[in-house]
Amino acid sequence: MTIVSLLAVIAASACIFLGTDSKENDRELLMQRGKQEGQILHRYAYVTSYNKDTRLPNWVAWYLTKDHTYGPHKRQGLRFEEDTDVPTPRTTYLDYMQSGYSRGHMCPSGDNKWSQRAQQESFLYTNCCPQLYSLNAGDWNDLEIRCREWAKAYGKIYIVCGPVLFNKKHRTIGKNKVVVPEAFFKVVLCLTGKPKAIGFIYRNEETKKPIKSYVNSIDQVERITGIDFFPSLPDDIEKQVEAQADISEWK
Repeated sequence: MTIVSLLAVIAASACIFLGTDSKENDRELLMQRGKQEGQILHRYAYVTSYNKDTRLPNWVAWYLTKDHTYGPHKRQGLRFEEDTDVPTPRTTYLDYMQSGYSRGHMCPSGDNKWSQRAQQESFLYTNCCPQLYSLNAGDWNDLEIRCREWAKAYGKIYIVCGPVLFNKKHRTIGKNKVVVPEAFFKVVLCLTGKPKAIGFIYRNEETKKPIKSYVNSIDQVERITGIDFFPSLPDDIEKQVEAQADISEWK
């Protein structure tokens, strides 16, 4: 192989992780590595690792492009649905009735207006966790809106979120004993321009705080959750971005 050919191969490999539209790269970036066993479910707009013991996702991952931040397919008329792809006992509509908790999307409805199928699949209970309404409609929703703003600004971002279980014993709701998380995490990766990433931890409680108060590095979120985020990134890029925790770097 000539020097010119070798340089071309190296450049092409680098481009895979610097904002290309490679579908293979997207699939790799959406696969996270965790200590908890999970059933991997590949949906039209996201991938999730489902935990049959907690009746929750371990994590939900998707990429959000500028074009995915809008569309005609809204949530009106849709209800959360039982996911028949996972074993029983599993979450049903009755588990949430009079529980005091909202059905909190992980991959949000607002990120799926671009496709009717994506919108419908976002309403599966395997993409849902018990969340206090004040968080679901408040600071957590504010972060979802901020992510859509980042997708518009940078063209494409990668997002992973899910529940955080701090305690050994957890509150549950419903006949199927759906675990109530003590908190939630979200990590965001951007490969446009200089790669960067940021993490967040939100307690499942009634509160109203500025977004900067929830900021953590991805390294910190990994220690809390036991999940290795974006393991397919080249080691040098992963080490660089996962130590960052500066909200001012994000438009």
